[in-house]
Amino acid sequence: MEKIGVIGGSGLYELEGLKIIKRVDMDTPFGKPSAPPVIAEFEGEEVIFLPRHGIGHRLSPSEVPYRANIYALKKLGVTKIASVSAVGSMKEEIEPGHIVFPDQFFDRTLNRARTFFEGGIVGHVSFGEPICLEFQKELIAAAASVDVKTHVGGAYVCIEGPQFSTRAESHVFRSWGVSVIGMTNLPEARLAREAEISYATMALATDYDCWHEGEEDVSVENVIATLKTNVSNARDILKALIKNHDPSKERQGPVKDALRHAVMTAPEAITPEARERVGLFMDRYWKE
Repeated sequence: MEKIGVIGGSGLYELEGLKIIKRVDMDTPFGKPSAPPVIAEFEGEEVIFLPRHGIGHRLSPSEVPYRANIYALKKLGVTKIASVSAVGSMKEEIEPGHIVFPDQFFDRTLNRARTFFEGGIVGHVSFGEPICLEFQKELIAAAASVDVKTHVGGAYVCIEGPQFSTRAESHVFRSWGVSVIGMTNLPEARLAREAEISYATMALATDYDCWHEGEEDVSVENVIATLKTNVSNARDILKALIKNHDPSKERQGPVKDALRHAVMTAPEAITPEARERVGLFMDRYWKE
């Protein structure tokens, strides 16, 4: 059975008609997740919510325990992650308030653990198409039912933060042709691929970063003001996504088997500690 997980702000699970079943306080081999995942039910379907920055937005982008978050969602049976993120627009036509569904990433993070496969085991997964286009189509179809301007495709450049870009950086990123800029979707998307979870981003444009001469430089005040409207639209899209989701329809894309030939380490060289650490992902292959 396929199950949707949502990573984003805690306000996303304030959906009318959503029934919270329980919050799961859990540990993983990579520490605790940002907050206890919320198991909920909407329109008869179970869905898992995880506040990326913790309750009360207490974790900076660099402090988010990305590995623990993805591990926890995998442990709870999540097979698809809808990542909801505030971003800055890098293109004139992507106005604050619009929603973008990027299909590529450019990684400019510096200090983040980005793989489960280390410390005695090495794995290489394909990441040429970092977004699961199969699941992204579900998100885009859900967005069509909401009165909001959307953009499909484009690249999301992920910076370390927590500071916003300098103007020079912003202009360089623009010259690369990226569509949006954010601080959280990497290594999140990388880890989701290693966990064989389909991942798609719903990027909420809140500002024009600092490249746009006709706009004020990005500020927290501007971001929050636009984000309130964006979050309301995101909730409506999530409601449509969950309502129309068929958990019995098995994924057909390559993400569900991303690890089948990924591990390069000789079986006899894998330490018991490493086997235990990644067993959640690899046991089904090791038992074949």
